[in-house]
Amino acid sequence: MIKKYFPFDKNYILEKAQLDLEARLAVYLFNFVKAYYQANSNPLGLLDNTMTQVLAHKTDYTERLREFYLNLAGIYRFKHGQNQLEFLFDGQDHYEKYLKDWKSTFKEWLIEFCGKPNFVRAVLELTVFYPEGRKSELAENRMKTFIHQHFDLKVYKYRGIVPMKVA
Repeated sequence: MIKKYFPFDKNYILEKAQLDLEARLAVYLFNFVKAYYQANSNPLGLLDNTMTQVLAHKTDYTERLREFYLNLAGIYRFKHGQNQLEFLFDGQDHYEKYLKDWKSTFKEWLIEFCGKPNFVRAVLELTVFYPEGRKSELAENRMKTFIHQHFDLKVYKYRGIVPMKVA
């Protein structure tokens, strides 16, 4: 892929920070959704088949959440889309600042997202109950639809991120 940025463009540094955090934040996403599901769907801690599957699932980085993560990272860059580096008077490196900012925004968004049952269901379908074939496409489409509805943005593969027009 050809980078169209200047070497010290903010978006280039921010994208590198986001990609470096991808594996850790994807595991955090799964653990957070898993804990949220346990707390809200099974507050008594009863072990049925579904809960046993959720608890037994090994938490590792999974490629299944990669597209969702990359879409969120792109939306963050779109919303914070200045390409000008800012002055940092605390002596902090821009890369470190963007790591911290992205991580905190990602965690805030997760709290908002988990309030929507479709999000929790889609994450669990893509990880714990990963279906083979057609059903996995439905879970991936549910994630895309969630992004579309939550941010009023449409993510296209070749056109990029486009704000939705409200009539």
